[in-house]
Amino acid sequence: MKLADVSSGPDWIIWVIFVIFLMISIILLSGHGSWFISGYNAAPKKEKAKYDEKKLCRTTGLGMAVIVFLILVMGLLEDVLPASFIYISLGIVCVDCLVIIIAGNTICKKK
Repeated sequence: MKLADVSSGPDWIIWVIFVIFLMISIILLSGHGSWFISGYNAAPKKEKAKYDEKKLCRTTGLGMAVIVFLILVMGLLEDVLPASFIYISLGIVCVDCLVIIIAGNTICKKK
């Protein structure tokens, strides 16, 4: 069974999500867009002062880029990939989120 066999929605939805996530990733990778980082944008100024905003944005943007790449692969290769690739990509996204959280709380803090 292929990935295309289990997808039930129209194909254009995956491409809209891809473009939105790609734009968010580019904004974050440029060091801007800290308002996309929910825990950071809701923090008080005293807490925000503990973090390097550019590093935090770039770290989150890199994590988003991994997700964007997975969406691209699934969109382009849905007729080739097995349906079990969903579980593989879900595992990659979970590990990616964990890495973003750990990196955000370690290497993105000001010394």
